[in-house]
Amino acid sequence: MTFLARRERFPVVGSTNDVVRTWLAEGTPEVCLAVTSEQTAGRGRAGRTWVAPPGAALLLSLGFRPSWLTPDSVWRLAAIASLAMAEAAEVVAGLPDGTVRLKWPNDLVVEAPDGVRKIAGVLGETDGLGTPDPRAVVGIGINTDWDAAAFPQAIAASMTSLRAVTGRSLDDEVLLERFVRGLEARTTDLRAGRFDGSAWSARQVTTGRLIRLERGEGSETVRATGVDPSTGALLIGDRAVLVGEITHVRLADPVGELV
Repeated sequence: MTFLARRERFPVVGSTNDVVRTWLAEGTPEVCLAVTSEQTAGRGRAGRTWVAPPGAALLLSLGFRPSWLTPDSVWRLAAIASLAMAEAAEVVAGLPDGTVRLKWPNDLVVEAPDGVRKIAGVLGETDGLGTPDPRAVVGIGINTDWDAAAFPQAIAASMTSLRAVTGRSLDDEVLLERFVRGLEARTTDLRAGRFDGSAWSARQVTTGRLIRLERGEGSETVRATGVDPSTGALLIGDRAVLVGEITHVRLADPVGELV
């Protein structure tokens, strides 16, 4: 069986997550993949928007039917997609291993001389977990050919792109193919009950740093001590924080603040 049951590229689309969610609702088997270089209604976590100029980012969504995972383990689909994209970006861009880090819960970042900068966002959405027809969509937007001079002023200090990091343009199709190959291997492992929690933990940029956890009712500054590969939680000493408990995680150092 081929890894991808359905794969389509669109010149422009509202949201690849919405496309894949519709496919799953119509009965499309896993794994399905929608790709574009321009979204008109892209979104991020907690209702935030994802905006990139046409051709400046690789935008994609994957659809799974994770009946082979327990509901409390479905978060690992976003984790393996993040790892696969981090590894693919490093290989295609010729960057050293470990250059692309993960910022819990849903960002890919790189450490620049002036702070940590966001290069990609990941959005996981689910339907029907715990039923006979569970569905999961994992969307990724990675800034590829976005010229630093064109970064939006409001977030220019906290974002970057592969072009800005390497000083050259990269082929999105080469990046996509490398990502799909890496994701296939990690999905095969996950279906067999193997999750590379050590790799997921090792890439976390928050570990050992002061961070600000923001909730609707306020915020607190704490030191992150790691992540829990069993639950996906952020660890703060003996305390575990789940994704649904917070609205933002920011590095406490103002230079390193991320959106």
